Amino acid sequence: MSLRSFHIVFVSVCTVLFAFMALWAFVISGETSLAGRVIGSVGIGGLLLMPLYGVYFMRKAKAIHL
Repeated sequence: MSLRSFHIVFVSVCTVLFAFMALWAFVISGETSLAGRVIGSVGIGGLLLMPLYGVYFMRKAKAIHL
């Protein structure tokens, strides 16, 4: 498996896991504690940042012909 294909899989799996983390913290879990809100916020942050990292890596890999 090449570095490029590994990153595509890695970013995709991480994005899905961050989405589940946010969904669990805000919808599935009945708690409204500070820890639940922090976990949900981290999930939303990762959900937004992982695709941006994926686009950045794809552009960088294309530029260096990886």
